[in-house]
Amino acid sequence: MDILIKTFQVIFALSILVLVHELGHFLFARLFRIRVDKFYLFFNPYISLVRCKKVNGKWRFKFFSRNVPDRYSMEESDFDSLPADDWRKDEHNTEYGLGWLPIGGYCKVAGMIDESMDRASLSKEPKHWEYRSKPAWQRFFVMFGGVLFNLIWAIILYSAMLYTWGERYLQNKDAIYGVTCSDLAKEIGFRNGDKVLAYDNVLLETEDFRMLSITLIRTRPEMITVLRDGDTTRFRFDEKYIALLLNDPYLFEPHQTDPNAPFVVLAIPDSSQNAASGLMAGDRVVAINEVPTRTIADVQSLLHLYANSTIVATVERRDEAIEGGGETHEIALLVNHEGKIDIYLQSHEFSITTKTYSFLSSIPAGASKAYTTVANYVRDLGLIFTPKTQAYKSVGSVIAIGNIFPSSWNWSIFWNITALLSIMFAVLNLLPIPALDGGHILFVLFEMITRRKPGDKFLEYAQMAGMVILFAIMILAFGNDIFRLFN
Repeated sequence: MDILIKTFQVIFALSILVLVHELGHFLFARLFRIRVDKFYLFFNPYISLVRCKKVNGKWRFKFFSRNVPDRYSMEESDFDSLPADDWRKDEHNTEYGLGWLPIGGYCKVAGMIDESMDRASLSKEPKHWEYRSKPAWQRFFVMFGGVLFNLIWAIILYSAMLYTWGERYLQNKDAIYGVTCSDLAKEIGFRNGDKVLAYDNVLLETEDFRMLSITLIRTRPEMITVLRDGDTTRFRFDEKYIALLLNDPYLFEPHQTDPNAPFVVLAIPDSSQNAASGLMAGDRVVAINEVPTRTIADVQSLLHLYANSTIVATVERRDEAIEGGGETHEIALLVNHEGKIDIYLQSHEFSITTKTYSFLSSIPAGASKAYTTVANYVRDLGLIFTPKTQAYKSVGSVIAIGNIFPSSWNWSIFWNITALLSIMFAVLNLLPIPALDGGHILFVLFEMITRRKPGDKFLEYAQMAGMVILFAIMILAFGNDIFRLFN
């Protein structure tokens, strides 16, 4: 069931993004009176689930129909012999459809060299309603329309989410007891209880605590500044850790309690390896294997020495209302491989920052969030094109996309991920690779600057080269996903 929910979310989110993107191309093409032959959600090799078109003023539908030759791939005599009600006769209206292969969609603009490689139509003299007959500035907007609509869609989603749910997050400055480190964080140089102050000269007081690890990856600072035991400490960050961080970006959790406070049990989960140990809520650990402990930090430092073993904890049971209260007890406890005994401690309630937005204030806030997301994603792409970071190993396909969706339905999370994917879709399509919008835009800009239009043959070869590059990227992405599945 979890896989089905994730799969449905991926298909639903990507379908929305494809429709929005292709709608951008479609509307700008129609604005400039360029004919759009087909507009499809999902690809339709051999057959289409649904297709519809306005013929002689009436909408006609076909279901589970086999694809027929396009108008341009037919000889004139064959075209003339078609029945009067064949919708290929009504060339000026767009055919809309739903394919059966749920991995994208397309908008086939007449007279444009695209992934369809429709040489038949391009071999004829350009018509006034074709893409190739229009001025360069109009062709620019037709190609940029998909990216523009994806960006606008992200702004709409972010604005709607801020208006509906607002924002709730823990500011870094409010994690008053510092961080609890993973093993990788300790290897980098962090220590439990550190308060992260800055990466290079960028102060992190108001940073969302959850983003500290991601910000570290994106900024790749030379120096990290922390507050440790009341003193400011600086240490160098080695970029060799970027590759490890991309696979395990969760370096920190906020330290829930003052490390100098007593080690007092709040609760023992039923799933804990020590659920049946006899440890009780309110117990205070005062010694580990007869070594006195006064604070949480004392206990944690000793527990790490006894990972994957059993220790004897001396505890004070102060609640005299329960059996054994007011006495000292020795309890055997199992320590896991992380040096933890899997219990909850009495903790501090953090000050959570909450922001609400009116309808009007949510729009600029949504635009600002979209802008920040674009800037961050561009930095992420920079990592991929920096070989020494080995970030290319983190490139993923739809399998990786599926893994970021939760296994249970949550509208807030779904729309947040969809907005992020819309930004990613826009930025990736702007890459100057032939076969992507960015490649077409590059050629149009070249024409606008030099007043020289690239020839159709050149554009065909460029399109084929771009498709080879895209297939190579897809192979890398699927290869990475498959490798992660079996490792």
